[in-house]
Amino acid sequence: MSTPDRPQPVSLPLPTLGPPAEAGGCGDGCGCGAGEDFDLDPLECGLDPDLAQLLAEAGLDPVQVEDIAHMAIEEDLDQGVDITTVATVAEDSRSAGDFTAREAGTVAGLHIAEAVLSVVCTDEFEVERHVEDGDRVEAGQKLLTVRTRTRDLLTAERSALNLLCRLSGIATTTARWVDALEGTTTQVRDTRKTTPGLRALEKYAVRCGGGVNHRMSLSDAALVKDNHVVAAGGVAAAFKLVREEFPGVAIEVEVDTLHQVREVLDAGADLILLDNFTPAETAEAVAIVGGQAFLESSGRLTLDNARAYADTGVNFLAVGALTHSSPILDIGLDLRAEA
Repeated sequence: MSTPDRPQPVSLPLPTLGPPAEAGGCGDGCGCGAGEDFDLDPLECGLDPDLAQLLAEAGLDPVQVEDIAHMAIEEDLDQGVDITTVATVAEDSRSAGDFTAREAGTVAGLHIAEAVLSVVCTDEFEVERHVEDGDRVEAGQKLLTVRTRTRDLLTAERSALNLLCRLSGIATTTARWVDALEGTTTQVRDTRKTTPGLRALEKYAVRCGGGVNHRMSLSDAALVKDNHVVAAGGVAAAFKLVREEFPGVAIEVEVDTLHQVREVLDAGADLILLDNFTPAETAEAVAIVGGQAFLESSGRLTLDNARAYADTGVNFLAVGALTHSSPILDIGLDLRAEA
């Protein structure tokens, strides 16, 4: 089993025909901000500057990550204190905590877990990183060791694990799809079916698993779907209206018949989304398009039939389940008392 490249920041222009991007990058029309120089002014971001830089290099906004960390902790404390920890742990106690994988998978979100610790810890804390996001790990493997006040570590535990387990689960599922497509030119990419407020993190996790991102928001690129077609009075009409209103934006059009493939290809679509096509129909669509536009399959996709779709030569498989249905990767925190 090969290990995909770790996610790299990528700056994307409008799509051009050619080989797919390297695994771990963003997809065409993505607006994730990867490669941007995020403002690391300490007045705006209270995280450790080195940690903030690592987040920015991964295509994440450190200020947004810090906000999410605060939100998670504030939700958990609910304007109170960690009653159990305060009652059972001496104020001056210090411990080491090992974030450890309970099962095999692909890791994502280690620096985000560190951000949670950063907003909780009232004293300095030491971090020892054993693996990196995008690494494949085995059950029992240590991922991250943190040394700090025991009270702070226990208070941050659940919020840090919630994010780390969630994101690692997405990365693990994505890696399974990447494995299923190995040896083909087809890439798996995500959708906007994400948890509100966590989209940037969940799409980052997809990159950690070796997948690519679709658009980050409604303003990144156009995707003309069935309801837009109804509203506009037809596929070609919908495409024309978007092209006239936003001439510099990549346009993807969803179709459900081979006739519509020809129609939107003639209109000049950059990407064509094949909705609920069979592998045989997908192969016909690939032949019709002949490399003049990108093709993406959606619907009916499973790990069992992923290879059959990839073998048609389609460019992308759109898998909403990467972010909306991935089970968590079981990761725990093992506490070790230190003098």
